[in-house]
Amino acid sequence: MPATLTELTASIVSAHAATIEMTQDELVAEIQKVYATLKALEEGVVAAPEQPAEAEVAPVMSARKSIQKNQIICLICGKGGYKTLTRHLKQAHDIKPSAYRKQFGLPAGTPLAAKSYSEARREAAVKNNLGEKLAIGREAYQAKQKTAAPAAAKTKPAPKKKTPAGTKAA
Repeated sequence: MPATLTELTASIVSAHAATIEMTQDELVAEIQKVYATLKALEEGVVAAPEQPAEAEVAPVMSARKSIQKNQIICLICGKGGYKTLTRHLKQAHDIKPSAYRKQFGLPAGTPLAAKSYSEARREAAVKNNLGEKLAIGREAYQAKQKTAAPAAAKTKPAPKKKTPAGTKAA
């Protein structure tokens, strides 16, 4: 026996609501939208697919809730379980992290990584003395730049040789 439109709608919306947190108003709107779509399909009416504008995508949850201790959840599609979001944004949504932050009003310095992942990376950096090594490297680079600058100022660049038109320079 084929399922009724109401049963199909209930099945689809319950599966969607199980993965994404929805308010009561969003749930009612989703039920109406799914039912109308199924009814149109049953009657043979083909509706044009909606093309949502990138800037008008509403977040599936608050930005604060999306960055959790052990995972980060995408505000565009609601998928979670990511340690970092950068690769998912590029592959699934073809968007850069800076555009994602701008789209959802996140500050530029907001990390798109789970808190535990960031803490583990920080601990590894401290354990391996990366901060000290970076400071030593910067000092060496600056010293090299200071010694190279006076030497470059003393020497004149060699004049460029002109080649006649139509010939190749060797």
